[in-house]
Amino acid sequence: MNPRASNLAWLAVIVAIGLNLRPLLTSISPLMGVILHATGLSFRGASMLTGLPVVAMGVCAFGASALARSVGQARGVAIGLIAIVAACAGRFFAGNAAALIASAAIAGTGVAVIQALLPGVMKTRFAARLPFAMGLYSASIMAGGGLGASITPALASRVSWQAGLAFWALPALIALAVWMLLMRADALPRASSAGPAKPAPSLFLNRRAWTLGIFFGLVNGGYTSLVAWMPAYYQQLGRGVTESGALLAMLTVFQASSALLLPMAAARFGRGRDRRPWIALGLVAQLAGFGLLLAAPLSAPLAVVALLGGGLGGVFALSLVLTLDHADDPALAARLVAFVQGVGFVIAAIAPVVAGVVRDVSGSFSMSWMMLAASLVAMIALNAVFGPRSYARAMRQQDGALNAPRDKRRTRRADRSSATRDTGGGNARRSPLP
Repeated sequence: MNPRASNLAWLAVIVAIGLNLRPLLTSISPLMGVILHATGLSFRGASMLTGLPVVAMGVCAFGASALARSVGQARGVAIGLIAIVAACAGRFFAGNAAALIASAAIAGTGVAVIQALLPGVMKTRFAARLPFAMGLYSASIMAGGGLGASITPALASRVSWQAGLAFWALPALIALAVWMLLMRADALPRASSAGPAKPAPSLFLNRRAWTLGIFFGLVNGGYTSLVAWMPAYYQQLGRGVTESGALLAMLTVFQASSALLLPMAAARFGRGRDRRPWIALGLVAQLAGFGLLLAAPLSAPLAVVALLGGGLGGVFALSLVLTLDHADDPALAARLVAFVQGVGFVIAAIAPVVAGVVRDVSGSFSMSWMMLAASLVAMIALNAVFGPRSYARAMRQQDGALNAPRDKRRTRRADRSSATRDTGGGNARRSPLP
């Protein structure tokens, strides 16, 4: 396969996989009322159907690197797709809360593996056009979310809510088949084995890795909360199930468009690898969207979803590009993006749960939207620290950085000990001056 055809094939399969990473979340929300009635779940319990997969995306991302080392990247992605297929197919037979919650955990685990491994592949294959490749991948994720929100209610109304949820096993199965075919035709590039392997820096001791993880978590906290509760919020205001699902679908259309276009604009018109102005633009758009969601949700719903979707999609994609920018080595970049997603998705999983609790207590989602708006203000301030000049310094080996003071102290003690021996007793000798 020639290089151009190979790159096109890789982009196509990355899009096919990305389309399957969000329907398991967005297909739940439009049917929330039906699911609550059929299973007897409370709002707090139902929040686990979207919150638990996100927790799994975070927790399981930490183990993705070990999985890749044991079975390889290709098989690791295939395992993730198999988990999504099994979880979605199992929902056809899920008539109770426990089965639905179990399917959410399994699907989230599969998504975690895929999300941790694919960005490292893109860093290797598309280093020169990383913003475009990452934007396309992010756009496909958002588009998949929109398809989940729009197609599922129609299928549920014609067959059953279980069939609407289980449908998403089919595109995941197609993506798995395409992935396996590509693996046979064009294997993943292997890291060079020349020379001894250097010890990997501990990302758990790296402050920038944690900062990026928290930032990524706050970005996705807004997304998971809107996916879980925006349709329910509009239904509470008098809109129907189909109409509220359509609003969520429109949100993801704007997300997909922004996820593709904003990273490309940042690469074309930005100052080198400085993503901060464009990230700030996306954060301000989200802040305006939450303000409109609070002040006039019914008079301008399209403006609400345009601002929220455009801000969320662009910042999601740029956050991943920003993370990969921090490391030139693809292996370290892959580990960093897995760590950031691990931290970030655990944080993001808390947001819809908190929103559900606040909804149960207050009877309204207004307080939840205000909390998310406050987090955006904090993110705008945090964004200022991500200057390109700080990348190399922030990603230096923490073990070495932590041990350096001790090494210096040992060196000084050794020098003093040597000086004592040289000057001790009556046989003291002086070294000549340099």
